[in-house]
Amino acid sequence: MVLVNRGFVKDAQAGASVKGMPGLRILGESVACESTVAADIEGGVDAAMPEIIAALTKPLTAEEKSPKLKAERPSRIIFKGNQQEVNHFFYSKGWTDGLPVVPPTEKAVAEMMTGTDLPPDHVVAKMVPKLGKATVEKIAINAVMAGALPSYMPVLIAAVQALADHKTRFDVFQTSTGSWAPFFIINGRVRNDLNVNCGSGVFSPGDMANAAIGRAVGLMVKNIAGVRKGIEDMGVMGNPQKYTLVLGENEEESPWDPLHVDFGLKKEDSALTVLFPNNFTQTIPSQTTAQGIAERLASMCPNALSCLVVIPDHARILASEGWSKKRLRDFILKNTPRGEFRSPLKDEDFIVVVAGGSGVWMAALKSSGGFENSFVTKKIELPRNWDKLVAKYKALVPNYENY
Repeated sequence: MVLVNRGFVKDAQAGASVKGMPGLRILGESVACESTVAADIEGGVDAAMPEIIAALTKPLTAEEKSPKLKAERPSRIIFKGNQQEVNHFFYSKGWTDGLPVVPPTEKAVAEMMTGTDLPPDHVVAKMVPKLGKATVEKIAINAVMAGALPSYMPVLIAAVQALADHKTRFDVFQTSTGSWAPFFIINGRVRNDLNVNCGSGVFSPGDMANAAIGRAVGLMVKNIAGVRKGIEDMGVMGNPQKYTLVLGENEEESPWDPLHVDFGLKKEDSALTVLFPNNFTQTIPSQTTAQGIAERLASMCPNALSCLVVIPDHARILASEGWSKKRLRDFILKNTPRGEFRSPLKDEDFIVVVAGGSGVWMAALKSSGGFENSFVTKKIELPRNWDKLVAKYKALVPNYENY
């Protein structure tokens, strides 16, 4: 039998089932997580002992002796109805993120798959913890639900490949109590081809590519990886950034090499980089000199994996005063405050990205804790029909009326 905190019983049941042990006896106890109160711990242990003894001594049932896994062959037609009925059905099944979805009809999914040269049954990766097979078709289904365009498929495929890389520690971050969210940074020509926002309000809603790419990944995490809130995802507070967290680097206004070049790719490549922050902060420098900007950036950088977002105006000021990206990083390494988890800060613990609009604000997306994770960058492979796809969807942008 397994003894767990009572809030983790469903999590333990799901984990046991995935490992082929659905009959495992799981007992929920009442001691608060990581409690340091001796009386509460002793009281919880005393209360649990009779149930522990019973679980260890009670004869096995027939099901426990020979558990049977359910073999399902779902129909390709899941539900028929109008859009509202489809949304209510999908939500009741736990397949959505709480917002309305676009029904993934056969026609819509087929159109989505025009965004890749890979066949529908090609397995891009197996996604933990369920080890669900992220086939091209399943990626397309979730992309349709998220409101994505077919031209987003190369980015979504690269995102799945990135999450499958163990160096991200996706296995920890999507199931942990710490409420981390996947953060994707997009580089290369694909940013402009897809109208990914790199400028003003870069973290705000309103741009289809930024919104739908992140949302599609979130749906895949739920529906393919099998990470459900309160069952496998045990985030205590949760994180609104799990709806979507996608940024394009403003390469055109940056005086430095873009991020994907820092990670060894060619400037003409398109690429996606992922990390897992669980907090976001903004601030302004006390002075807009290079020294003042650098000092404030250093004060924002914790001793754990993080991304510092510098606006183009600040990047130009830094470069005009002789600050290369390396000099800025060296300064931050020497001057960042001592952190709780890692000290001193290491060069591979943080990145600097140029994005955002006019003003004086700067941002940091930071991760609490050290889990031996690292940034992962994947090249985005574009299909043969890319120029045709871009031409079809490129003009789809907001056109605001003047007041």
